[in-house]
Amino acid sequence: MAPEVILAMDEGQYDGKVDVWSLGITCIELAERKPPLFNMNAMSALYHIAQNDSPTLQSNEWTDSFRGFVDYCLQKIPQERPSSTDLLRHDFVRRDRPPRVLIDLIQRTKDAVRELDNLQYRKMKKILFQETRNGPLTESLEEEEDSEHGSNLSRKMDSLGSNHSIPSMSVSTGSQSSSVNSMQEVMDESSPELVMIQDDESTSNSTSSVEHKKDHVFIRDEVGHRDHRPELRPTQSVQNQALHYRNRERFATIKSASLVTRQIHEHEQENELREQMSGYKRMRRQHQKQLIALENKLKAEMDEHRLKLQKEVETHANNSSIELEKLAKKQVAIMEKEAKTAAAEEKKFQQQILAQQKKDLATFLESQKKQYKLCKEKIKEEMNEDHSTPKKEKQERISKHKENMQHTQAEEEAHLLSQQRLYYDKNCRFFRRKTMTKRHEMEQQNIREELNKKRTQKEMEHAMLIRHDESTRELEYRQLHTLQKLRMDLIRLQHQTELENQLEYNKRRERELHRKHFMELRQQPKNLKAMEMQIKKQFQDTCKVQTKQYKALKNHQLEVTPKSEHKTILKSLKDEQTRKLAILAEQYEQSINEMMASQALRLDEAQEAECQALRLQLQQEMELLNAYQSKIKMQTEAQHERELQKLEQRVSLRRAHLEQKIEEELAALQKERSERIKFLLEKQEREIETFDMESLRMGFENLVTLDYPKEDYR
Repeated sequence: MAPEVILAMDEGQYDGKVDVWSLGITCIELAERKPPLFNMNAMSALYHIAQNDSPTLQSNEWTDSFRGFVDYCLQKIPQERPSSTDLLRHDFVRRDRPPRVLIDLIQRTKDAVRELDNLQYRKMKKILFQETRNGPLTESLEEEEDSEHGSNLSRKMDSLGSNHSIPSMSVSTGSQSSSVNSMQEVMDESSPELVMIQDDESTSNSTSSVEHKKDHVFIRDEVGHRDHRPELRPTQSVQNQALHYRNRERFATIKSASLVTRQIHEHEQENELREQMSGYKRMRRQHQKQLIALENKLKAEMDEHRLKLQKEVETHANNSSIELEKLAKKQVAIMEKEAKTAAAEEKKFQQQILAQQKKDLATFLESQKKQYKLCKEKIKEEMNEDHSTPKKEKQERISKHKENMQHTQAEEEAHLLSQQRLYYDKNCRFFRRKTMTKRHEMEQQNIREELNKKRTQKEMEHAMLIRHDESTRELEYRQLHTLQKLRMDLIRLQHQTELENQLEYNKRRERELHRKHFMELRQQPKNLKAMEMQIKKQFQDTCKVQTKQYKALKNHQLEVTPKSEHKTILKSLKDEQTRKLAILAEQYEQSINEMMASQALRLDEAQEAECQALRLQLQQEMELLNAYQSKIKMQTEAQHERELQKLEQRVSLRRAHLEQKIEEELAALQKERSERIKFLLEKQEREIETFDMESLRMGFENLVTLDYPKEDYR
C-alpha cells in the first residue's frame, strides 16, 4: 500500500502514482518471494510504511538496472515518482532480453512442479502398497531417501528464480502471496496414475485410503464410496468429473497439489485478519466521512449565519435610506410650507403698510385742506381789513397766495408719498431679510437634523457590525471546538481499535506459536524413533563387526593352541564377547537416553527462544504502535493549537479591520458634516451679502443685519 493511500484514509486524495508504487512492491515480492514487512502485523506495517523510508531489495545478487528500476518505482513522495511513460524509458525496460524468457521460466517451473507431484504420488504409492511388505526400518530408510530427494527438488525449484536472467520474474512454489490456484494441470498429468491407484486400491486398508484422500482431494468422494469393494475401475462418473476439470479452463498451474491445499487452508485462516483489516479501513473511511459531514454541516451553518447577518445589514441600510428619504421629503414639505407662509405674511405685511400709509395720506390731505381753508379765510379777513388796496390787486394777491399754498401742499404731499414709498420699500426689505434669516435658520436646522440622523444610523450600523462580529467569533470558536472534539474522539476510537487489533494479533501469534510447539512435541516421538532406529542400526553394525572379529579371533586361537585347550579358550572368548556386547548394550542405552535428553532439552530451549523472540517482537510492535499513536496525538494537538491560533489571528485581524472601517466611516461622516455645514454657511453668507449690497444700492443703509451663530457641529 502506497504511503498516500494510507494517508488517504484521512485526507481522501491520491492519484494514479499508487499503481507505480504497487509495481515496485510486486518486483520485490517476485524477487524475494514475499513482500516487504510480510511477517509484521498489518497495523504495524501501515505505520512502518507511513514513517520509514521506502523498501529496497535486500539481496546483492540483482543487477544495478533492476535495483534502480525498483528504487525508481518506490519514490515515497508521489510528485517525485515516475509515470508509466517514464518507466518505459528506463534502462531496465529498454534493455535487450530473450523473447521466450518468461515462457521458458514457466515451463521449467511446471516441470519441477510435475516432478514434485510425481514424488508425492510415489510416496503415497509406497504407503499404500509397500507398508505390509517392508519392515519399519526399511520404510523409514525409504522415507529418508524420499525426503532427501524432495529437499533436493525443493532446492532445485528455489534456484529457478536466481539462476534465470530476469530475477524480478522468479517464481517460488513456497510463495504465500499468489492468488491464482488451479488444479487443471495436476488433473491432466495425474490421470494415468489415478487409474492405476484405483486398480490396485482393493488391497489397501481404510487408513491408507484416508491418507490417500489427503493428497488427492479432488477424488475423495469416489474413493470414500468404493474403498470396500474388491476391485475399482475408473467409472463413467470419475471420467466425466475429470473431463469437467479438464474442460473447465485450460490454464496450466505452476503449483503443486499439496501447495494448493495448504494455501487454501492458510487463506481460510487469514480471513479473520482480512476482515479485521477491512473493518479497520472501513472505520477510517467512516471517520473521514463523519469529519467531512461535520465540516459541511458547520460550513452550511456558517453560510446561513453570514447570510442572515448580510440580510440584517442590508435591511438596516434600506431602512436608513428610507428614513433619510422620508426626512428629506418632510424637510422639503416644511420648507415649502414656510415659504408659502412667509409669502402670505409678506403680502399681509405689505397690505398693512399700504393701508396705514393710505390712512396717513388721507389724514394728511384732510389737514392740508383744513389748513388751506384757514389760510384762505385769514387772507380774506386781512384783505377785508385793508381798504386801501384796490380790489383787483386784492384778487391777484389772493390768487397768488392760493397758488403758493397749493404748491406747498402738493410738495408736502409728494414728500409724504415719497417717504411712504421709502418706508414701504425699507420695511419690505427688512421683512424679506428677516424671512431670509428665518429660512437660513431652518436650513441649518434641517441639515443638522439630517446629519444627526446619519450619525445615529451610522452608530447603529457600527454597533450592529460589532455585534455581528462577536456572534461570528462565538460561532467560529464553537464550531472549531466541535470539530476538534469530534476529531479527538475519532482518534481515540481509532487508537483503541488499533490497540485491540494489536492485542488480538498478539494472542493469535501466541496461539500459533503454541500450536506450532504442540505440533513439534507431537512430532518429536517420530523424530526420536527415527534417530533411535539410526542408533540401533549403528549398534547392529557394531555387533556384526564385533561378531566377525571374534569369529576371526576364535579361528586364529584354535589354530595356534592345542586341542585340549580349545574348550577353555572358547569359554573365555565367549565370556569376553558377552562382556563386550553388554558394554555395547549399555552404551546403546546410554546413547539413547542422552539423545532423548539432548533432543528434549534442545527442543525446550528452541521453543523458549522462539517464545522470547516472539514476545520481544510483539513488545517492539506494541511500543511502535504506542509511539506512533502518541505521535499522531501530539500532531493532532499541535494541529488543533495551530487552528486555534490561526482562528484567533483571523478574528483579531477582522476586528482590527472592522474598527479601522468604523473610524474611517466616522471620519468621513464628520468630514461630510463639516463640508456641508461650511458650504451652507458660505452660501447663506453670500445670499446675505448679495441682499445687503442690493439694499445699499437701493439706499437702505440703516437695515439691521443679523449675525448668524456659527456653531461647532462636531
